[in-house]
Amino acid sequence: MEPITYYSTNNPNERINFEDALLRGMAPDYGLYMVPRKELPRISHEKLMAMPFMYYPQIAFEVLSPFLRSEVPEKVLRSLLNDAYREDVIPTDIQQVTGRTHIMWLTKGPTYSFKDYAARFFGRMLNYFLGVRRLRRVVVVATSGDTGGAVADALLGLKNIDNIVFFPKGSISEGQRRQMTTLKNNIYAFEINGDFDVCQALAKTILGDQSFAEELFNDRERFTSANSISLGRLLPQVVYPFYAYSRIADNMEPIIASIPSGNFGDMMGTVLAKGMGLPVSKIIAGVNENTEFPGFLETGQYEVRPSIKSPSSAMIVSHPSNLARLIDFYGGHMYDERDRVTGKIIKPGVIDRMPDMDEMRKDIVSMGVTNPQHFETMKEVYEKYGVVLDPHGAVGWKVLEVCLGGRHDEPAVVYETADPGKFPEDVERAIGVEPDLPPGMQRQATMEERIYSIESTPEQEHGGLKLSQAQIDETKARIKEIFKR
Repeated sequence: MEPITYYSTNNPNERINFEDALLRGMAPDYGLYMVPRKELPRISHEKLMAMPFMYYPQIAFEVLSPFLRSEVPEKVLRSLLNDAYREDVIPTDIQQVTGRTHIMWLTKGPTYSFKDYAARFFGRMLNYFLGVRRLRRVVVVATSGDTGGAVADALLGLKNIDNIVFFPKGSISEGQRRQMTTLKNNIYAFEINGDFDVCQALAKTILGDQSFAEELFNDRERFTSANSISLGRLLPQVVYPFYAYSRIADNMEPIIASIPSGNFGDMMGTVLAKGMGLPVSKIIAGVNENTEFPGFLETGQYEVRPSIKSPSSAMIVSHPSNLARLIDFYGGHMYDERDRVTGKIIKPGVIDRMPDMDEMRKDIVSMGVTNPQHFETMKEVYEKYGVVLDPHGAVGWKVLEVCLGGRHDEPAVVYETADPGKFPEDVERAIGVEPDLPPGMQRQATMEERIYSIESTPEQEHGGLKLSQAQIDETKARIKEIFKR
């Protein structure tokens, strides 16, 4: 079998291996690394039938080894996956709720978020390759809630890695903030004026500025990413659709996957899983009031609008990073128009080649959930089934109910992506009961924080916020202070 190589969504002709893609994070042309659709490995019927008898790390090995076997020795890969997905550290639970509808609780890891799965794989793979090469990297992350804590926890204390996290001031919960700001050591948490899109634009700017990396470290490749744009984050998200299938499907019957969707990592992972042969009849991408993607599916027109606040805070995303990958998968091309000198984004989400919309609509359904519907759904599920959902899981449940017409007669799984205890105010508002704060967060509630506050403000543009040059300059100055010590 030929080794799988990866290309930038902005340049399908240049190919690199997984190690290089992981170390780079983003391609030099600002594209996202992608596996060619025609080269996706296929998971055989025999392996699918064997998965109900496997533990999570074993399923992860079967799914991921075709992508990695030419670069990571089998023994090393099994060891890394066994460590990343230790049952006592990150147990995965599938709960039958009603009829044939299940919830996959991806919320039992160190930071009580589904992002622990990708972050733990990413951190271990990156540290492994850096050790082989005797290199060091600074991982730059923007977070709308859970990504920052998951990545920071996964990277804490790793020998060859530093971590910079950008989070939007006032837009994440205190518990989410403390999961980053109390870690210290090699973790540097930056509080940014603006929304997630501003943070994401800042992360992309730092990642793409090789001259800054050269000036600071004498290493143009020092910055890399662990956001949804990283291939090292995407591939492990292919695993848990297989795990869900192994626990709920009968006799190769296709399942429905309902996914709360922000930056589209889980959704893209499920699309790739389907492309690898996983029987999935429908992928449902639930969003909040940021409905750019449902609008695109319906009309074929894509317009990035100012983001709208929502109880599902990690999904306050008006321009999902992985949308470029999704459009590429279906034969199209999306890019962010940039200033040729500075690299700053001028116009995000430009589509100059349309994907196969008919095929995309056949595979994917997407719809928005209003802010009031978050609370209504949480209340309904609690009163009917005694299940406490967080606001993100409520989105997944609501859109599935709509798609099924209230019937639960087809095998279906809702991805629950964050522990309800991370959103105590929202949960109490919905069901009248305050959830318990997860144990790790209880400890962090009394710990000292370290925050690097960027005081500069974003620009106002068309009623929304845009990353300002002042924010870029101030951030660079603070990064210099940290690493010049």
